Amino acid sequence: MSARRWFGLFALALCAGATAGAQELRVQGGNQLLQITTAPQGQEPTVVVNTATSLRYRRQPVTTKITVSTNCPGQNFTLRVRAVSVQDGTPAPAITLINGMPAADVIRDIPGQAVNPPIRRATLEYTASATFDQGNSTELGVDAHVITFTHVAQ
Repeated sequence: MSARRWFGLFALALCAGATAGAQELRVQGGNQLLQITTAPQGQEPTVVVNTATSLRYRRQPVTTKITVSTNCPGQNFTLRVRAVSVQDGTPAPAITLINGMPAADVIRDIPGQAVNPPIRRATLEYTASATFDQGNSTELGVDAHVITFTHVAQ
């Protein structure tokens, strides 16, 4: 029995947006490359977790939320994101990022503060996974996600 080596590559281009009433949102840590490179013989490929990026957001005069969406034409593999170590607001469970999906809440119920609002932080935890059935990057290419976070009034 030969050992298989499977690859799932995820190139993440991260950007932040803001709409009326919520001007401050920054993604820190730069673009990321998550690479699933091994699979124990007879098992699914090893999941990769990345916490190298974070969000910085400023509380607004009204209650707000931060949403996430992705653009990844030809997506082949599974990528999830969740906010951890959230300083203000309620983090949502992990969100599976799917090409063209509508924006999903990643942090909700960020309380309003009109005067001298503090800058708050949250770590972004990405989980990349692939199955044998999904194939590999050598044959199918890299999943290149452009992930957009938006800070909006709730």
